[in-house]
Amino acid sequence: MISLEFLITSLIVVLIPGTGVVYTVSTGLVQGRKASVFAALGCTAGIIPHLLATVLGLAALMHTSAVAFQMLKYAGVAYLFYIAYATWRDKSAFAVDESLSRSSASGLVVKAFLLNILNPKLTIFFLAFLPQFIPPNVDQPLLQLLLLSAIFMAMTFFVFVIYGLLAHLFRKTVIESQRVQSWLRRGFAATFAGLGTNLAFTEK
Repeated sequence: MISLEFLITSLIVVLIPGTGVVYTVSTGLVQGRKASVFAALGCTAGIIPHLLATVLGLAALMHTSAVAFQMLKYAGVAYLFYIAYATWRDKSAFAVDESLSRSSASGLVVKAFLLNILNPKLTIFFLAFLPQFIPPNVDQPLLQLLLLSAIFMAMTFFVFVIYGLLAHLFRKTVIESQRVQSWLRRGFAATFAGLGTNLAFTEK
């Protein structure tokens, strides 16, 4: 049984802007509507390993293993700073043509996937979040966890797509102004760097 409390809480969690939202919005502004959907898909796929780790009990191991947590954390920090640097250095104009090649689309998915899979906070979050909505007397807790995970993933994808489509609405204004493009790039780069810094100082 899926509770209304779980649905509302999950929606609030998904709506809170984080790394995935920033990446999806920036992709929607820079490359358009189709690209933002692929970014949302990659971000959603990036939470699958964290959900599986929680369901299979591996999250408990990460929670108790400082080494595993720190290794994944600093890999995530390095990747966020790389994205920040690449965004800051990118001087190309925002794309007017929204068509995407297969390689470009897959590249967006992979980049978004890495953003989420290298964030150890997600595993710890799911370890603390999902069990709250499993009744103590449920017959098959594993199936219940899988169902909750699937619902959370679906909500993540659809909310991120909406974020990307909303960003797409502002593309005309952005494309017509080089100054706006420059400030947006700097803003997104600073945001990614800030997220990396925040992750670096995160304790379990």
